[in-house]
Amino acid sequence: MQKAVVLVSGGIDSTVLLFSLPRQDYALHALAFRYGQRHQRELECAQRQCDTAGVQNVKCVSMPFLGELLQEGSTLMETGGPVPDLDDIPQALRDQPPTYVPHRNMLFLSIAAAYAESIGAARVFYGAQAQDEYGYWDCTPVFLERINALLSLNRRRAVTVEAPLLRNSKADNVKLGLALGVDFSMTWSCYRGEMLACGRCPTCVERLNAFKQAGLPDPLPYQ
Repeated sequence: MQKAVVLVSGGIDSTVLLFSLPRQDYALHALAFRYGQRHQRELECAQRQCDTAGVQNVKCVSMPFLGELLQEGSTLMETGGPVPDLDDIPQALRDQPPTYVPHRNMLFLSIAAAYAESIGAARVFYGAQAQDEYGYWDCTPVFLERINALLSLNRRRAVTVEAPLLRNSKADNVKLGLALGVDFSMTWSCYRGEMLACGRCPTCVERLNAFKQAGLPDPLPYQ
């Protein structure tokens, strides 16, 4: 089997990605990141999903310095400003809302590519998808194309980043996850990091809409 690195966050998209990768083809090495985010509960979900999927090689990279460096640039950080409701974010700002973490995916994928190269893995998978309610530039086809162009400069072991769900909506991923047997009660999306999901932040709204479009109730409890 080929070694491959997969980024896991404990959310819907990375979990569906994890379960969609064929076990007969890949020996998976999972990477999660603790970077000062409010919603660290997602990391518990990521570990549980890896356990369920039978992924034995799981690492959580601790990057607490990002919380201090980026606190003024993202409301996702524990020390950043309050996470807004989606309804309070003007349409003109939803292509890069206050919950955007500057260069997060570029940082994560760079680390993942370095890890992949060190263990002899040729592929890194991440769960970018076509956001319905808001958008991030580092989840787009052009970002994927250009980061692969950069990685191709490697003179020995070029690593390729793949995003199989890139053109899926969140509802598409919910439907795919159900077909794969994903337990969505063991996923976490809410940005606010409280005991119960808020139901109002950007990712909660997108999640609830996805389950509604899929014709199913969200198994998570909400405030």
